[in-house]
Amino acid sequence: MAKILRIHTLPADEPVLRAPNRAVTFPLSADVKKLIADMKETVKKAPGIGLAAPQVGANLKLAVVHLEEFGLKTFALLNPLIVSRSIKKSIMQEGCLSIPGFFGQVKRPSRVEVEAYSETGKPVLIKGEGLLAKVLQHEIDHVNGVLIADKAEKSKSK
Repeated sequence: MAKILRIHTLPADEPVLRAPNRAVTFPLSADVKKLIADMKETVKKAPGIGLAAPQVGANLKLAVVHLEEFGLKTFALLNPLIVSRSIKKSIMQEGCLSIPGFFGQVKRPSRVEVEAYSETGKPVLIKGEGLLAKVLQHEIDHVNGVLIADKAEKSKSK
């Protein structure tokens, strides 16, 4: 049964959030399979729309995306890499489960293409635009040790 994981937050957990992350190897170990299930449960309960492994203390290139209210089943991305970005950019307010109460205007490409592996080890190509593009970029930033506080143009805390 999946469990809710502790989400690491700033400033106390900054070293974990910024540490280098290693690639996920296949076949997946039982521990990584459990981590994925736990991350899916955690992002749903948080509530959030994305969660990266470093946010729960696992230094792996792994993220989950939770956009069920937009018609997408919650899915995991293993070893995600942005392979294409649109020239056109847009600004969207973003929050982060690891920086409670912080919201910032972040300028990002409007569309991206991401190569990753599914939980079954199959290569996938995800073409995202709008909110999906923003979530993909935000979570891939996390697996690369980058936080929205590093990118926000105008920010505020609530």
